[in-house]
Amino acid sequence: QLQLVESGGGLVQPGGSLRLSCAASGFTLEGFAIGWFRQAPGKEREGVSCIDSGGGTRNYADFVEGRFFISRDNAKNTVYLHLNSMKPEDTAVYYCAADSISCATGEFDYWGQGTQVTVSS
Repeated sequence: QLQLVESGGGLVQPGGSLRLSCAASGFTLEGFAIGWFRQAPGKEREGVSCIDSGGGTRNYADFVEGRFFISRDNAKNTVYLHLNSMKPEDTAVYYCAADSISCATGEFDYWGQGTQVTVSS
């Protein structure tokens, strides 16, 4: 069974940091572009960041403003999203997803169940 599992979410104060992990089971992430998305209550899901299969291309949504960093460790079959200088508006459920072609195609076939991130004092 092909599965993505996110972890690392939690409660953090404004200005704090978290590291989210996206681990694969049943398949290898190598060869897949991996995207991170988020959905806040009452809002549509939005893209946050994406990294291509080789790790050489990364892109970020405008609202990231240099605060987040995406990386991958193919040996551990895991992709990370480092969240820094967090703001209350970053509160959302964060999801990772895999695209077998590239970040540009936007055809993410596999999705995780999400991890809750809450930024509050």
